[in-house]
Amino acid sequence: MRDPAGRRPLLQAERHIPDLLQGFLVDLETTQSSAEVWTLIVEVGRTLNLPFIDFISASNFEDWKKTLFIRTSYDSTWLNTFNKDPDVAKWSYFRMHALHHLTPIAVGVEFLDEYHHMPQARHEVLEEAARRGMRAGFSIPLRSHAPPQAALITFCGDHSKREMKHIIQTHGWVLQAVAMMGHQTYLSHFAAEFTERNKISDKQRELLEMIGGGLQDKVIAERLGVSVSAVRQRMNNILSKTGLSNRADLAALAMSAGLVEDPLHRMSDDDGSILVEMGVPTTTKARYWHR
Repeated sequence: MRDPAGRRPLLQAERHIPDLLQGFLVDLETTQSSAEVWTLIVEVGRTLNLPFIDFISASNFEDWKKTLFIRTSYDSTWLNTFNKDPDVAKWSYFRMHALHHLTPIAVGVEFLDEYHHMPQARHEVLEEAARRGMRAGFSIPLRSHAPPQAALITFCGDHSKREMKHIIQTHGWVLQAVAMMGHQTYLSHFAAEFTERNKISDKQRELLEMIGGGLQDKVIAERLGVSVSAVRQRMNNILSKTGLSNRADLAALAMSAGLVEDPLHRMSDDDGSILVEMGVPTTTKARYWHR
């Protein structure tokens, strides 16, 4: 029997986390698109009176300029003027903190005294954000697999420093769990939506799968019942549509979009080998800080 919200019945052992996080995770299980995931993340923020939410992801960990996507729960066009100045844009929390560190960070004009020294132009951005209801917030750095990617989800609201610290202390780990699980699920849907987002036809998708599978042009032509030149023309059309430059890029695209299996995770039917490691290497030094 499902609960009034239409969620699946939970084991008692699943009920030892806050209701807000529990509901989010159960609903996340049933999402079918990146848009649905984003809606759930925004609902959590609004429930905690943190309605201004940013989600930014870079497609290349070493180069923040290669932004994969930016989503906001509010009209953020006012930031365009500020971001035209590269000296201001480089001071974003994403570029200064999330690309280099894993620790969540309190953000906003209320926490200026706890961050790096910033130029006055950056102060003006944060002051304008405060006037628009984003005085303080909580940013969670995120990581993804190969190729390494970085992301950041920030929850903001019109709060004093004291109020925001209370929210972080009370709900910080819930927000981090929401950000981490939401990020992974969002990226999974986002990758699967690539063909639709870029208007890749069924024939082009079929070609991408074969290229990703390592088939050469002659074999592909035989399977499709067309000439080799027709295969190369279709390939060039995909390159033009996606902005990629060569066959290797198309093979990588097929894997990233989930059209073919990642070879690092592939295991043949007769391959029963499993890596088992026990204990902790004695050469590793764990360091802990206590306040």
